[in-house]
Amino acid sequence: MAGLMVELAGEEFAAQYQTTHITSCKVKKEDMSMHIDIMSDVFPCSFPLDAFKEKIIQKFGIANIKFSLGFKNFELTKENLPMFYDQFREMLCAKHQALTNILTGSSAELDQNVLHIKLRFGGEKTLVEQHIDAAAEELIQSAFHKELKVVFESILKDETEIFEKLEQEKSKMVAGSAEIANKINEKKATKAVSKVKDEEEKDTNIFIGRDFSGDITKMCDINEYSGKVIVSGSIISTETKEIKNDKVIFFIYITDGTGSVMCKCFMENAKYKVLKDKLKSAKAVCIRGLAQYDSFEREVTIKLDDMKLAKVTQKQDNADEKRVELHAHTVMSAMDSVAKTGDLIKLAATWGHKAIAITDHGVVQAYPDAFSAGEKNGIKILYGMEGYLMGESAKLVYDEKDMALTGSFVVFDIETTGFSAKFDEIIEIAGIKVVNGKMTDRFSKFIQPTRTIPPHITELTRITNDMVKNAEPVEVVLKEFLSFCDGCVLVAHNATFDVGFLKKFSEKLSLDFDYCYIDTVGLSRRLIKKIKRHKLNNVAKALGFTFEGHHRAINDTEITAKIFITFLDMMKREGVDNVADINKVLMDDSVVKYTDLYHIILLAKNMTGLHNLYKLVSASHLDNFYKKPRLARDVLEKHREGLIIGSACEAGELYSAILSGKRIDEIEAIARFYDYLEIQPLGNNEFMIRNQTVSTHEDLKLINREIVELGEKLEKPVVATCDVHFINPEDAVYREVLFTGQDYEDASNQAPLYFRTTEEMLEEFAYLGKKKAYEVVVENTNKIADMVEEIRPIPKETYPPEMPGATEDIQRMSDAKAHELYGDVLPDIVRERMDKELVPIIKYGFSVMYMIAQKLVTKSLSDGYLVGSRGSVGSSFIAYLIGITEINSLPPHYICRNCKNVEFITDGTFGCGADMPDKICPVCGEKYAKEGYDIPFETFLGFDGDKEPDIDLNFSGEYQSVAHKYTEELFGVGHVYRAGTIGTFAENTAFGYVRKYSEKTGKNLNKAETMRLINGIVGVKRTTGQHPGGVMIVPKANEIYQFSPIQHPANDNETDIITTHFDYHSISGKLLKLDILGHDDPTMIRMLEDLTGLDAKTIPIDDKPTMSLFTGTEALGATAEEIGSIVGTYAVPEFGTKFVRQMLLDTKPTTFGELMRISGLSHGTDVWNNNAQDLVRDGTATLSEVICTRDDIMLYLLHHNLPPLNSFKIMEKVRKGKGLEPEDEKLMRENNVPEWYITSCKKIKYMFPKAHAAAYVTMAFRIAYFKVHYPIAFYITYFTVRATDFDADLMLRGKERVVSAISELNDKPDLTQKEKNLITILEVVNEMYARKISFLPVDLYKSDATKFLEEDGAIRPPLNAISGISDAVGQSIVDAREEAEGPFLSVEELMKRAKIGAAVVEKMKEYDILKGIPDTSQVSLFDL
Repeated sequence: MAGLMVELAGEEFAAQYQTTHITSCKVKKEDMSMHIDIMSDVFPCSFPLDAFKEKIIQKFGIANIKFSLGFKNFELTKENLPMFYDQFREMLCAKHQALTNILTGSSAELDQNVLHIKLRFGGEKTLVEQHIDAAAEELIQSAFHKELKVVFESILKDETEIFEKLEQEKSKMVAGSAEIANKINEKKATKAVSKVKDEEEKDTNIFIGRDFSGDITKMCDINEYSGKVIVSGSIISTETKEIKNDKVIFFIYITDGTGSVMCKCFMENAKYKVLKDKLKSAKAVCIRGLAQYDSFEREVTIKLDDMKLAKVTQKQDNADEKRVELHAHTVMSAMDSVAKTGDLIKLAATWGHKAIAITDHGVVQAYPDAFSAGEKNGIKILYGMEGYLMGESAKLVYDEKDMALTGSFVVFDIETTGFSAKFDEIIEIAGIKVVNGKMTDRFSKFIQPTRTIPPHITELTRITNDMVKNAEPVEVVLKEFLSFCDGCVLVAHNATFDVGFLKKFSEKLSLDFDYCYIDTVGLSRRLIKKIKRHKLNNVAKALGFTFEGHHRAINDTEITAKIFITFLDMMKREGVDNVADINKVLMDDSVVKYTDLYHIILLAKNMTGLHNLYKLVSASHLDNFYKKPRLARDVLEKHREGLIIGSACEAGELYSAILSGKRIDEIEAIARFYDYLEIQPLGNNEFMIRNQTVSTHEDLKLINREIVELGEKLEKPVVATCDVHFINPEDAVYREVLFTGQDYEDASNQAPLYFRTTEEMLEEFAYLGKKKAYEVVVENTNKIADMVEEIRPIPKETYPPEMPGATEDIQRMSDAKAHELYGDVLPDIVRERMDKELVPIIKYGFSVMYMIAQKLVTKSLSDGYLVGSRGSVGSSFIAYLIGITEINSLPPHYICRNCKNVEFITDGTFGCGADMPDKICPVCGEKYAKEGYDIPFETFLGFDGDKEPDIDLNFSGEYQSVAHKYTEELFGVGHVYRAGTIGTFAENTAFGYVRKYSEKTGKNLNKAETMRLINGIVGVKRTTGQHPGGVMIVPKANEIYQFSPIQHPANDNETDIITTHFDYHSISGKLLKLDILGHDDPTMIRMLEDLTGLDAKTIPIDDKPTMSLFTGTEALGATAEEIGSIVGTYAVPEFGTKFVRQMLLDTKPTTFGELMRISGLSHGTDVWNNNAQDLVRDGTATLSEVICTRDDIMLYLLHHNLPPLNSFKIMEKVRKGKGLEPEDEKLMRENNVPEWYITSCKKIKYMFPKAHAAAYVTMAFRIAYFKVHYPIAFYITYFTVRATDFDADLMLRGKERVVSAISELNDKPDLTQKEKNLITILEVVNEMYARKISFLPVDLYKSDATKFLEEDGAIRPPLNAISGISDAVGQSIVDAREEAEGPFLSVEELMKRAKIGAAVVEKMKEYDILKGIPDTSQVSLFDL
């Protein structure tokens, strides 16, 4: 088109630009516009587009001209790349204007045919997701005729680098404007600064930046192209990330209900601390900032510029007279409700409701929280439950009749227009008569319905409207069918459904219906137990019948008749000859457990009702639990006193009866059982329209009206309830997440089960008429609430168990032991300490607790098992004297066992008696014993007995059950229960559910929305359990039902363990809780004692070779290189982990007291890491100075002259992670407590008591002693007791293989817990090899089932060391071996006698355990 250039701009112009060509020229007459495509042979192009455009305008008068410029035949080089990229970027942004921001400051690099576009502030993921890379490649091809691959890359790698870049740019800007700044009038500047400061002080609602206004953007509408936005929402969470120069990145996650978003900004740490205080009480904020794709978060975030407080707009209940909610679920309705107890009750109180009922499904576990929230918010709590009432027991035969099985039966089936006998009609009846076990006659007719057959029924049954249009009506056909059935027993599959329709239409038509009928579903459950689902086709298949045409009455009837005839023979073989005997002979749990369940509301009217409710909860969990805790009607009647009973929801007995079309007399009989009747919003039951149970909303209204009319007739109050499962309408998504995680198909169809105001409920029930709506919504709900007295679900007082003589015993025993140890005349320090402890112990009734513990410990010791004390009980000298603990809490002292001479060291020189040098008694010349750990009693019981004590004891794991049983012997069956626990959603589990929700729904959730959904389901109950060793003791004068219902842990019907229904924390201050824990250390000590004959109590805890293990390996006879550790504490309890071994390297302990301090540090949270470790490493404090145990704080503060009570209270706050109050810090500084100490206190989240550390280290040191002095016994014991993940395949192959396996595992990035455990065991095995101790092979005749054995200086592993051989299988082999008179003749004989399978045999062959044993006992002729 060279001529076109001449025509448009003239020859002279065209001659100057011969390397530029017009490839296309289009003119639109409609708008007089022109589009010209220009191609240049050179790059960059110098073609003057503006001059060219001017020429065209002059010649043709067309001003609307657009150009597209392209290039070809040029080489792309490093030199022209920047110009190329500028041109390309301009063209790309012209096509995609939203890219302007994200490509600002970007650059390009060329690597062969790949164009790397470097993004200054990230966003590569968004560009790829939007296919901008493909669009860019297409543009380069069309405009530049180049085949290049485009790759977007971020220049910066992390947020810190961004921050530093921004700071650098900021510095440049400041430097560049310094000269101008200096010219500003100083007075004006001062005045301006003062003004800003005044404004900031005045407006405390502005958190960051300045005030602002503008349109609010919904969070669901925000994307990376939104630019500057203003958002407002509730705060989900906040967090910070520390970066350089004492600055932080501040994150705030907010939601407005439509979506959620993360907002972030950089700020100085000091400013954040001020902001943190401001945000403490803030519920919602308004934020202005830039919405953009954040490459580090990999999502759209808002770069926060300004932030201020926002008002939380909450719905109000403005009615003059408020309703009362009588049906509300909390998070304790397991896996169903997401309404947090406190939030629900607080909202009811805020709305001005005078009461609210808590009615969780089958449980009452929300009561403790509900009581606290009720007290806090000044609202009455109605304590209730939505129970599962067992209907009439499932039977095989209903309305029994005396008739031989050889008699006449009619097997029948019906087809209907739907599932409700009230609203639907019969469209087909078929029946087959069976006499003497043979089919003799049949009946089959269509019925013309008064309504059209719904499409889904036609699809299900293949019965069309044409097929029934000429059929006779029901009044004719039903009469004929009943005549056909005269004198017969009816039989149907799921008979209650079919008979229900027959009964309903017989009632409508005034026909008599008085038939005995049999349900083949129940018979199938009883007679064919090999199948799980007893649908008709499944039963037919199980009996070998071919079944086609399912869901037509005649087809279903024929197959049911064949099944029934087979059942007749099967029943005869079970000894049944008469219909009247079927239930008596055949009924068992396989039938009864399928009894219909109905929801029922129980409200406690008074304390009698509460205790009866607790009994009902207990009975439903212990006696009738099958999938759900079921209430037997007779048990309910027995304990009905003090209860108000409501008919519940659509799953209630009354609603179900109406829906199924029961006769009016049956419905009235059901309604009379209840104290009040319940109706609910139509939306709650809308699912019945979706599943075609009913057809329209009018059907739902009709049922509610019928319930209201029933209430009027029977003079029963009718109440309207919400059936609350979540608080606000938008919270439905939390329940959707919960249901999606449980794989419910209809999870997304959440009913509107939210908490409604009075006005909303009145509007909902307006179809009843204004007066009636007010009656059911307001008047009657208040009437029920007024019937309920004020109730306390858990007693206020403490109820210690009774043990006659406990006070006298504790005084007598402690006094006798003190004199035995310290002589006839007790030292003042001993007597004063005893008096100091005995007074509060006796005064506050703790003598029984002490004596129970004493009896338990004494029994365990008499049975040969040491007991370790936990917690702070070792702080009590009385506990030591009566034998509860080995820890003597007096200051370090020398004591002569011979003449009782005593020397106390009270100046703090030694951490404990074991650290003192040996010394000879100057009185009699005997060697002194060394005692005392210097532990204050106040740690255990407070300064005036004002601290609730607990005694935790570590029994051997194999002895724990004996200890529990002994507790029952002490207090009697029915007075000792395991401490119950409630397992709720933690964040990790909740995250798994949210992730599954995201995957299943296809929703791409950002971090803020993920966090919101997680928060929405955290705390929802999942299951129940039991404390590892806690038992609750009920006084003999009391019943457990005064404190809590009871149940099996996790509703496990197979266990005989019974726990408290309430979480033990709720009642631990009301009943005595003993912690009888199982622990491996006492088990190891017992086994070591048995192997060596050494009494562990005689082991000196100042043994130098043993102490050397904590700083080196010499005592092991191996080098650090050989065992892979500088210290020798592998497998030593408390000191064997990598974390604690590093602490040993940092602190280099040489005394027992220092080991106790390390134990305290290692068990605390934020006590060592980011705290004491830094203080020790930088020389600020030594190991003896840093805070290690909770006792350290009180003693340290007392030494600094703080008042005793203040010192104690500060210790209690710090050890619980509550930090320090400003007044605490002030008091500490006034008494010269160093700043590093105050800072350390503020970091601590949890602390160990010194007594606990002392007890743990004592056990650990004893075990370490055996490791040094009895190595084979030590390794045998360790592998037997602790090495549950012992892998013979690795560990029996020698040191090199073990070292290699450790290296391989350590190189893996993400180890499973099993792999971590395996490394621990491998390290011990490697150390064992380094000490020249080896393993022998597993042997069929020499190996024990479960214990490692010593043999000729080596260790023989047990049979269960082989993967695939369990403890039980190993024991079976050993039993078979011991019963045999000689070796096994064959593998076949071994399998038969030991009852083991082929898989176990293969495992044994892998390890050559069966070498030389023939497979079979058969003898070959060639062997003769």
